This record gives sequence, C-alpha cells and structure tokens, in this order.
Amino acid sequence: MFCTRDSRTITLGLTIALLLVSPRSFSRQTVTALCHMHGSRFGYALANGTVGVYDRTARYWRIKSKNHAMSIHAFDLNADGVVELITGWSNGKIDARSDRTGEVIFKDNFSSSVAGVVEGDYRLDGQQQLICTSTEGEVRGYLPASKDLKGNLMDSSAEQDLIRELSQRRQNLLLELRNYEENAKGVSETNSGMGVIPANTQLQTALSVRPATEAQKAHVELSISTPNETIIRAVLIFAEGIFEGESHVVHPSAQNLSGCVRVPIVPPKDIPVDLHIKAFVGGKTSTQFHVFEITRQLPRFSMYDITVDSSAAPPTGRVTFSINDRPQRVVMWLNQNFLLPEGVDSPDITFNSLRGEGLLSISMASNGQITLSTDDIDLAGDLVQSLAAFLAIEDLSAEADFPGYFEELHTTLTEVDEFHSVHQKLTAAMADHSNYIRNMLVQAEDARLMGVM
Repeated sequence: MFCTRDSRTITLGLTIALLLVSPRSFSRQTVTALCHMHGSRFGYALANGTVGVYDRTARYWRIKSKNHAMSIHAFDLNADGVVELITGWSNGKIDARSDRTGEVIFKDNFSSSVAGVVEGDYRLDGQQQLICTSTEGEVRGYLPASKDLKGNLMDSSAEQDLIRELSQRRQNLLLELRNYEENAKGVSETNSGMGVIPANTQLQTALSVRPATEAQKAHVELSISTPNETIIRAVLIFAEGIFEGESHVVHPSAQNLSGCVRVPIVPPKDIPVDLHIKAFVGGKTSTQFHVFEITRQLPRFSMYDITVDSSAAPPTGRVTFSINDRPQRVVMWLNQNFLLPEGVDSPDITFNSLRGEGLLSISMASNGQITLSTDDIDLAGDLVQSLAAFLAIEDLSAEADFPGYFEELHTTLTEVDEFHSVHQKLTAAMADHSNYIRNMLVQAEDARLMGVM
C-alpha cells in the first residue's frame, strides 16, 4: 500500500485532534477506526460500539450500539455536497448518518458481518461508488442518489423497512407464544410451575452507603430483591462511567440462589448516573425465567455518609452564601442528591467522604445563610452549582476561603520564583562562557595562522 503526503497529513491531523479531545469523551475505550470527513471534522469508532463525529475538540454527536463497528468511511451518498459517515456493523447492518446530527439517512442489511467499506470506481465508468463487502464474500455497490431522491434516501426504502420491522415483530411474538405454550405444558404435566411466578411478583431496589471494612472498601450497595419466594437467577446492570465496559453482570451459583442480590457500586466521580437493571426472576426449580426491567438513579453525591464522629478534624475551607428560600427546600435538595436515612428534616448535617477526602459539613442559619465546610474546593464548587440549579438561582454571590489551597498556591509560586532566579543565573553563566569560548576561538585562529602550536 502506498501512502501519499495528503493521507499522511490527514492521519496526523486526526491523531492531533484525538490528543486534544478530553479522555473522558471516550470513556477509556479503545479507538478502533478513524476517517476524515471534511475540513477539521472526523468520524471515529470505539471498541464498545460507539460511533460519532468530532470537529477539532467539539463533539457533534455520538451513538452507542450493542454491536461493533467493523468499518467506517466518509461518502456523499445523498448527493447533497456533504459527506456522510458510513458505518458497517458486526450484525451486517450498513447505515449512513448525517455528519451534523447523526440522523440515519440510509440503511441496508447483509446476511453476515460487514468486512469492510471502501470507495472506488468499481464499474470503471468514471463514477465513484460506495463498495461494501461481508465476511461471506457478498459485495454491494451504492451509487450517489439521483436528482429525484437527492437528500431523501430513507423514503425509497420505507416499505422495505416496514416489512423488515413487521417480520421481526412476528418472530418475537411467535417466540413468546412458544414460551407460553411450553410453560403451560410444564404446569399440566409436572404441576411444578416451571417458569410461572406469582402475580404479585415485582422487583424492589434499595441504595445504601456502606463504609469501608477490612474485607471491602467503601461503596454504595444496590440491593435487588423480590417480595415472595421467587429467586433471582441473574442481574444485568448498564451504567455509563461506573463499570468497565459500562455494564456489570451478577450470576450467583446454584447453591447461593435467593430472592435478594447485593451489588457494590463505587462511582469514580460525583455525577448522577442512571442504573438500567435487568433481572431474571423465576421459581427455585424453573428452567425459564421472567425478565424484569427497572431504572434507578444513583444520586450525584452518593459517596458521602452521615457521621456523628466529633473527634475528626473539622474542615478548614468553607464557602458562604445566602439564599431566599425555606430550609425545607434545602432538605429536599439533600434527599435528592445524597443517600440519607429516613427522618432527616434539618439542613444542618455532616458527611464523611467515602473516598477519603475528609468531612463535609452543611449548615443553614435562620437568615438564609448557608455554609459549606470542606477541604475539597472541587466538591464545594459542585455543591454550589447543584444547589443553585435545584433552586433555579441564576446569580449567586458567594465568599470562599480555602487556606490549604492558598498555602499550596503560595508554595508553588515561591518555587516558581526560585526556579526563575536559577534560570536567570544559568542564563548569565551561559553568556559569560559563550564570551570566553568566543575569545578562545579568536586566539586559537591567530595561533593557527602564526604557526604557534
């Protein structure tokens, strides 16, 4: 393969753009494919099934699929003068998405996984085509849209999409009907209730804070249970930014099956996260299970536990501001963003950080003045932003005092001054040595000309 200077320039530009993009954007996933769109815009694919488009460091859009993107390519399929992002998926799907919005403008399906997507003059008629191949050797070519279909490709395949969707729905209904028939047959023959669960079965969830022990570090415990004699065979949890690969599976052994499953969760940062939970529930002798789905939100500041230990050193940093609102509103904010026990009705509360960042104290005076005491300046900023957003406050005047950070800043500035002084001394010494070397070179040249060695 020969690489032209232009292609090297594009590859270098994409690499630099990726280096400028924040690492959080890719959720620590491997980049599997890149393609240049136009200008400074480029498309990317990640190992977890995410594809999207960036323009320099600004992300225009991204989508996440349970399938993997095997190949991506930029091609103007709808003949509107702007290239689209063409993606070939592991399930055989080909789709073309707008580089601005990510909207699907065209899609097709292979019977097997897509092997590659390229562009070329396949028919040797001087017109470029989009060429897609599958792992079974099937090759399809796509010409840019004609004037009649320009910019409106999805309408041409609307009937085919409807037929495909109805066929898939028919397959799902037939499979579900077959499961019901097998369940009914099992009940009539063995009277064991295979796959049948009581009508009042429901999935119950609870979140609680668990301090560190000798056997386990501090975490938030998610408890998933059923109210009757049914058992939970497996639990799948989907959550972005918490689990590796954004999903977690709990599959108890046959000896440890019960109606309750506890999952430890350690959020790396103070952000609200939606936990999408799927649980397989059935009887103790069931071979078929019912799937329950539920979504539970993990509060933003869930890694903070209420403490009554007065021996700990109080925080030295604090933020003070005043609001024109009732204390009950602050209590509502606390219940929404922290995991509090029942019966807390006062905004004056002290937490212990489970990440080892010390104490967090929140107090509210009768005149509406709130004091947040913590040594973590980032946490203080997040708390102020969260409370202001909850109370719909647009402008808020706050006074902050963090002696530890100011002392650290003063130490850093002192070290910078010392380094600057050393740099000036070294610069002066280099200038003196340069003059000395210059004089020595002149004397050596004179000695050479005079033959005095």
